[in-house]
Amino acid sequence: MVNYQNPQLDRTFAALVDPTRRAILARLEQDTEVSISELARPFAIKLPAVMKHLDVLGDAGLITRTKTGRTVAVRLAPQPMEEAMNWLRRYERFWSASLDRLVTYVEAKEAAK
Repeated sequence: MVNYQNPQLDRTFAALVDPTRRAILARLEQDTEVSISELARPFAIKLPAVMKHLDVLGDAGLITRTKTGRTVAVRLAPQPMEEAMNWLRRYERFWSASLDRLVTYVEAKEAAK
């Protein structure tokens, strides 16, 4: 019997479901290391809520934290994301043909204008 269970992959996709967590990851992709207070600044939620999001991202292995004095810095950890992309690539053939047909359709509609 094939084992379809991959807890790490499940945690990665569960973490990526939330738009706030995706925004945090996007910010970390831009800057190598960001303090938690700096990371929380642009969000319209309180610091404890940001901390909960960081806990989810940390549990999924998508971020790491380091403490220097009283400042906690957060960094992106890309390995779980790479594993998720590898999993998605296995199914790419199922949607590639559909996307190609969509592009052809849209281009035909544009040419007909």
